[in-house]
Amino acid sequence: MSTTVFSPDQIAALSAPLDRAKVKQREQGRAKVSYLEGWQAIAEANRIFGFDGWQRETIAVQCVAERERTLGSSNRAGWGVTYTARVRICVGADAASQVIREGSGAGHGIDADLGQAHESALKEAETDAMKRALMTFGNPFGLALYDKQQREVTSSTAPTSSRHVPAAQRNSAAAEPMAEVGLEPLDPATVQKILATVRGLPRPALEGFTKAFRKRFQVPPDAPSIADRICQRRHHDWIETFLVSHTADRHPAVAAGAASEAR
Repeated sequence: MSTTVFSPDQIAALSAPLDRAKVKQREQGRAKVSYLEGWQAIAEANRIFGFDGWQRETIAVQCVAERERTLGSSNRAGWGVTYTARVRICVGADAASQVIREGSGAGHGIDADLGQAHESALKEAETDAMKRALMTFGNPFGLALYDKQQREVTSSTAPTSSRHVPAAQRNSAAAEPMAEVGLEPLDPATVQKILATVRGLPRPALEGFTKAFRKRFQVPPDAPSIADRICQRRHHDWIETFLVSHTADRHPAVAAGAASEAR
């Protein structure tokens, strides 16, 4: 497990479910595709990282297609243009500890004016690549939309499913809005206690825990560590339940200590 350059508040924001009110849909072929608009992704980056806490750089751009075509049902002469782009996102003011992600995207422009078609395609390609790079940081940037069941997309006005909330917590917090339950950030001391307990597990148990946590909270495969993902009350409750239920038989002392530390 490794350390993180993000603050506890930033980790909580990056781990939070995506608000469905921010999700748009468009027709693509015979299906509807869910997506975030480019301005929404930028607004989220400003909110979570700070206006001066992140940078965007277009590191590659290429026009891959340009051809004449008819426009719509009018059969007017026009142009179709396609660009590809690669964008780099850097988070953090200190170059030595910056988090860097990259993404590739494509854009298409159709217009009677060739220059306008190029402009539209270029802008769309850069925006698409930016969104794909930001997506790797977590749900607020659209990562939750890659799950076909969209289990980490919640409504800001309606209660969320009880799947995020352990039974004991549901009983004790029945009067609270379910969208808020389990999303409270953990204080740094509690996080450190949890990490110390997890690191003390025997290697086979640690590997099983890591695999289960990644699956449960949809940690991207390219994320090198889960340490920075343990930041909310729901993580604490899940870890406590997992450690007790999966280590009680083989390692009763560890299970007892895990339950004690988690509390």
